[in-house]
Amino acid sequence: MLDNLYYCGYISAVKMKLSTIIISFLIIATVYAGAYIEYFHARSESDDIRLEWQTGEETNLQKFVIERKTPQSSYSEIATVNPKGNNSFYSFTDQNAYKSNDIIFVYRLKIVDNNNLASYSADVSVSHSISSVYKRTWGSIKAMFR
Repeated sequence: MLDNLYYCGYISAVKMKLSTIIISFLIIATVYAGAYIEYFHARSESDDIRLEWQTGEETNLQKFVIERKTPQSSYSEIATVNPKGNNSFYSFTDQNAYKSNDIIFVYRLKIVDNNNLASYSADVSVSHSISSVYKRTWGSIKAMFR
């Protein structure tokens, strides 16, 4: 009985150590990625999607790569943004989002350092809404070419 309790305690300690190591690795990975991301947001704005993020510390940072996907596709690179330095605000407008309603886009930042090591931000999702003015204008343009 005592051996069984000792064994259970040992397993719990090992699990605790592993979780500590994993958390430490994630913290170190964020530092090595080259940037600390304060926040990363996306929103539907008129006929486009606006992405905004802010960094804290940027060290050894080469670039941000913006990636996008839909539920039916995998991530693809849509733009590259050069770093500005510590505590910077970034904004990117995705003008190539599909021009239709009810599509959910998922974005993430690929953070690449000068050693070409990369890490990824958390995913952000946005439901894209197209204005009725855009729909009427686009419909008129399409009708001219029929």
